[in-house]
Amino acid sequence: MRSTRLWAKLLGLERAVVEEVFFDEEAEAVVVSVRVRKGAKRRCGACGRRCPGYDRGAGKRRWRTLDLGQTKAFLQAEAPRVRCPSHGVVVAQVPWARHGAGHTRAFDDTAAWLATHCSRTAVCELLRVAWRTVGVICARVGKQARARVDLLGNLRRIGIDEISYRRGHRYLTVVVDHDTGRLVWAGDGRDQDTLEAFFDLLGKERCAKIALVSADGAPWIAEVVADRCKNAELCVDAFHVVKWATGALDEVRREVWNAARRGGQKALARELKGARFALWKNPEDLTEHQQEKLAMIARTNKPLYRAYLLKEQLRQVFHLPPPAALALLERWLAWARRSRLPAFVKLARTITAYRAGIENALRYGLSNARVEAVNTRLRLLTRIAFGFRSVDALISLAMLSLSGLCPPLPGRA
Repeated sequence: MRSTRLWAKLLGLERAVVEEVFFDEEAEAVVVSVRVRKGAKRRCGACGRRCPGYDRGAGKRRWRTLDLGQTKAFLQAEAPRVRCPSHGVVVAQVPWARHGAGHTRAFDDTAAWLATHCSRTAVCELLRVAWRTVGVICARVGKQARARVDLLGNLRRIGIDEISYRRGHRYLTVVVDHDTGRLVWAGDGRDQDTLEAFFDLLGKERCAKIALVSADGAPWIAEVVADRCKNAELCVDAFHVVKWATGALDEVRREVWNAARRGGQKALARELKGARFALWKNPEDLTEHQQEKLAMIARTNKPLYRAYLLKEQLRQVFHLPPPAALALLERWLAWARRSRLPAFVKLARTITAYRAGIENALRYGLSNARVEAVNTRLRLLTRIAFGFRSVDALISLAMLSLSGLCPPLPGRA
């Protein structure tokens, strides 16, 4: 095998010819001088269309490629410009790198793969690049991967939620496919305009095919879904409904605690403050000490114990088969309305307003559990992505990791 062919094979080059290999003492790197084969010349870097030449550009340039053993390596080639009817004057396409990149395709794919599988320190040390550079690479690789794969095809059941990714009320809106468990879209913000952008991308025809949408009780989600997905049933997530009840229970506990404190019953106030976790936890998870706390509340404070029973009965609604669950929900609403507990009377009004969505969740057995599982992994990615320059890099990292878009390592099928 000729040495030029050996170098091309070693570097994974296609549609390119190796002309020279030398060691750059100043850069302390191996430099491989290459040229594009005739059939791949004079193509637009943005669209790949064959175009007339414009000029020689800035002359020769270098692309960082994967290290050769312990030594950095670069590809070096001419970078002429072409005139594209669609994109104007742009640098000609090269087969070994993405348009506008300072790294080869193999380097980009390796960095993206490592970013989704390794720690930030490991990626930077192994590739000898800054973490911000990895963020730019993830954005570039992710953009190309999303253009190549249609994640929005065949959507029937989706879950919508928001997640905080930075202090200062910075949120992402995420959309998950319930049938595949994949993250299919993420956008910066948590308002109607952000969600409208997703449905604009989806298009009217595919919006009409969505049958079920799970979400929390956020009005901005319900309004957009009702407007854009005429055939979809909205399912209000069970976890958030029970969370409302837990909030109402805590409100009652604070009222009772404040009343005991103002009345000079300091011992009772301390007992009530320490009983918070006994009231919050599921009965099957209570410790022996917490069970004793709950028994004490049942004996000494009927309103607070009634609030606890209301919370538990509402939780039980979501553990029954649909017919029994719907009947129990009706009984729960009647009990809450006459409970003489303002927090639960208000909760009964809220649940009545969202009743159609709650009944859909019971009927179809759909919750935001898959979305919350994706959010848990997203929270880890936001910690990993700390230091990325833009939210687009975080979104790209999330899509690479949670949407099945991550490219394989070079040389692996």
